[in-house]
Amino acid sequence: MRPTGTTKQLEQRRRKAMALLEQGRGVRETARLIGASPSAVSDWRTSYDKLGERFFEAHNPPGRRSGLSDKQRRRLEKLLLKGACRNGYGTELWTLHRVAEVIEKHFGIRYELSSVWHILRGMGWSCQKPERRARERDEEAIGTWRKKDWPRIKKSP
Repeated sequence: MRPTGTTKQLEQRRRKAMALLEQGRGVRETARLIGASPSAVSDWRTSYDKLGERFFEAHNPPGRRSGLSDKQRRRLEKLLLKGACRNGYGTELWTLHRVAEVIEKHFGIRYELSSVWHILRGMGWSCQKPERRARERDEEAIGTWRKKDWPRIKKSP
C-alpha cells in the first residue's frame, strides 16, 4: 500500500532514511524512526546503491491510471450533488450501480462496481445509510414532549 503524503514528502522521507543509514543506524532503527517497514528501508538502500541520486526522484504510483480525469471527477461530483432524482432515478438514494450508470452515460466509461467505490472514496465520499423517519413525524411535538413530559415520566436517581 502506498504511504500517504505528497511526492515531495515521500522523497524527503527516503532522503532521511538514507541519511540515517549513512550515520550508521541499523535498518530496523531507521524504519522505526521514519515510520516504514524494515523491508522497505532495505529495498530503498539497495535501490539507492544502484541508482544513486536518481533514486530520490518522484515515483508514479503503481497501477493503472483512472479513466476519469480530474476535470471529469469534478463534473461527476457536481452531477452527484444534484441528486439521484435530477439524474433520472425515482429516489434520492445513490447506489454504486446508479453511479456507474451516470459515469457511463455522461463520460462513456464503463466501470465495475468496486472501481466506482474507489472513485467515490477518492473523492472523499463515504457509505451512508438513509435515516428512516415517518413522513408524518412532527418535530415540534416531539420537542415539546421531551421538554415537558419526559422529565416528569423518567425515574430520578
